[in-house]
Parts: sequence; C-alpha cells; structure tokens
Amino acid sequence: MSYNWQQSDWPNFQFQTEEIEDLLLTYLHNAGKLEGALISLNESEREETMIELLIAEAIKTSEIEGEFMSRADVASSIRKNLGLHPQNLVRDQKAQGVGELMVSARKSFKDLLTHTMLLDWHISLLSHDTRMTAGKWRTHQEPMQIVSGAFGFERVHFEAPPSFRVEGEINRFIQWFNDTAPKGPMAIRHAPIRAAVAHLYFESIHPFEDGNGRIGRAIAEKALAQTTGYPGLSSLSITLERNKKDYYHQLERAQKSNEISDWIAYFVNTVVEGQAVAKETIDFTLKKSRYFDRVKEQLNPTQLKVVNRMFAEGPTGFEGGMTATKYSRLAKVSKATATRHLQDLVKIEALKIEGLGRSTRYHLCFENTL
Repeated sequence: MSYNWQQSDWPNFQFQTEEIEDLLLTYLHNAGKLEGALISLNESEREETMIELLIAEAIKTSEIEGEFMSRADVASSIRKNLGLHPQNLVRDQKAQGVGELMVSARKSFKDLLTHTMLLDWHISLLSHDTRMTAGKWRTHQEPMQIVSGAFGFERVHFEAPPSFRVEGEINRFIQWFNDTAPKGPMAIRHAPIRAAVAHLYFESIHPFEDGNGRIGRAIAEKALAQTTGYPGLSSLSITLERNKKDYYHQLERAQKSNEISDWIAYFVNTVVEGQAVAKETIDFTLKKSRYFDRVKEQLNPTQLKVVNRMFAEGPTGFEGGMTATKYSRLAKVSKATATRHLQDLVKIEALKIEGLGRSTRYHLCFENTL
C-alpha cells in the first residue's frame, strides 16, 4: 500500500465541491450570524466568550490525544497567558503548555505561517516533556508510524515521510499555506476547504515526534480565522472529539490518496457543526452576564463562590448538578448550612431544584434572565 506522499501527484490535492455547495453556503451564513452575535456583546462579554472558547478547545484538542486535564488548570493557563491573571498558579505543566499554544495561535492568527511559529508552538506545548527535544523537527531514522493494537498485533494506520524529507516538505507546506491565504496569490476562497487541506497536509508530513495533532488543529483554526477575522469561532476540536474514532478513520482514508473529496466534505461538515457549538458558547456567556446582573447583589460571598464554580464548567453545566454535599465540600461549610444556602438560592431564582430527597439536585436558573 502506498500513502499520499508516496504518490506521483503529491501534494497536488484534487477534490470536487459540487455536493457540498449548500454546506458552504451554510458555513458563510453561520459565520455572519456568529460575527453579529459577537458584535452585539459588550467588551467584557466578548472577552469572556473568547476565553470560554479557548478553554474548551484547549481541553478537547488534548482529549483527542488521550490527555485529560482539569478545567481549572487549563482556565488558569489561558488567563495567565492572556495577561489577565499573571500570578495564577498552574499545577499541570501539560495544561500550561496547551494554554500557551492556544493563546499564541489566537494572537498570531493574522500573521503569515513561519518555521519559527511552528517551532515555538511545539516548545510551548512540549517543553515540559524531558523525553524529547521541543522545538525541533523529528530526526530519528525509524519510520514515523501511527499504530494501534496490542504488542504483536499492531496495525499501522499511516507512515509519514522519512525524517530526512521533513524540512523540505515543511518548506513547501508553509509556502502553500501562505500562498492560499485570503490575500495570497493562490487564495482558496472557502475557508473550511483551505482548513481541511491544511490539516490533512500537515498531518501527512507529521514533522514532530509528538504534538502533531494539536498543532495541526491549531493550523486549521488559523486558516478559518484568517478568512473570518475572528479566531476560535468554529469549536473544531470540541466537534472532532465528540466522535474522534470517525475523525481518525476519515484521516486515515484521506492519507491513501490525493483525491480528497470525501475528506473535504467530512471536514466542512465538522466545521459547520462546530459553529453551532460556538453559538452555544456565545449564548451562554450572554446568559451568564445577564444572570449576574439579576442576582449578584443578592448572593453572599460563599454563595457567589459556589455559583462561580458552577459557571466555570461552561455551557455543558455542572456534572450531576449541585447537591448539599458538593456545596458543603466546595464552600467548606456544614451540610446544614449548605442546605440552607441552596434553599435561599432557589427562593431568589438563582438556582432551580430537581428531584426529591437524596436525588435532589440544583441547577443554574436562567428562566428570568433577559
């Protein structure tokens, strides 16, 4: 079996778009709605929305690679790297790394892609890992393979170009990426198509020992943002992580040919799904702002701490809802005090109650939030 980079037409990707014309129009329509929704927010709400999107993407791009981090650490890293809370302590160095990557990619989305940018992203992501040299292209002589299965029963999904070819392939990729940018000489008009090709192209080169997936998804986000003018409005990693088995399957199929119509259709559809997730985040930020406008003055410091903790889970909410036991642990108060606080929060319609007895759960109440 030969892979895409071994074929005579590499990297001249070919694809048809007739079957996804309606999807591309949907993407453009959604992009306009998202821009309008962002513009309607005040400066504080807009900043909070972008932070929420960054946190969620950082968590999910890591989970795709099987790395699970606390939301609190990732949020601290994002805010610290944005200069909002520079003294924040980030306990998990992996969270610190992915936070640096996400913020750097966001800040530089308008800039040309360069070798330095890619190597710096790699340093941000993996400088904590003593097993490898961060900020270097791979150099080992052994084949770079994507493998699954138990020892003795391995299955090779893909083999990347040998290390001696990496620098030349990356030079060509960077030139292609910049030439196909909105104002480039070979501009690709549809942002999700360019993002789809860019992601597949980079992943097929697989230039690093590790971190290729996370950096490759950052590149796809950069391609989208350069056209829309707003980074992070596709929630790409969130959508990919929801069905990462299919993501890997589609990527493996696409790396066997340079005719990539199926990959383009899959990726564009994923981007459109991600726009819906981004819209949910914008709506959530707006509801959060209006919620605090309505109830903040009625909360005591302990209640405010717990409510903020519930909001910190993002649009998906606090898993399992709030209980008196959880409240007691988070607030460091007795269970009786926790129950009384929760009942008070229900009275002022800051929380709503669900279930009875031991099954009682409390959720954020948005019913009276305009």
